[in-house]
Amino acid sequence: MSETVFNQTELAKFNGQDGQPAYVAVDGVVYDVSGVEAWQGGKHHGNLAGNELTSVIDGQSPHGRKVLAKLPVVGKYQDD
Repeated sequence: MSETVFNQTELAKFNGQDGQPAYVAVDGVVYDVSGVEAWQGGKHHGNLAGNELTSVIDGQSPHGRKVLAKLPVVGKYQDD
């Protein structure tokens, strides 16, 4: 089975709105945050699902990357 590769355009479709799952990318990995209560509606502390958030999680998040280990990985992220 091949792993799904997302670019920004594809990732943006998974914004947690209108029944879509909520995905975020961090350091080249795409995570499904749909099951995280804090991400309901595709928003979490001003951040939006469907985006690449490496700088946010490394520079602004109080929990850092440790929460990523609990999330399902749905693919890889590559810039356009």
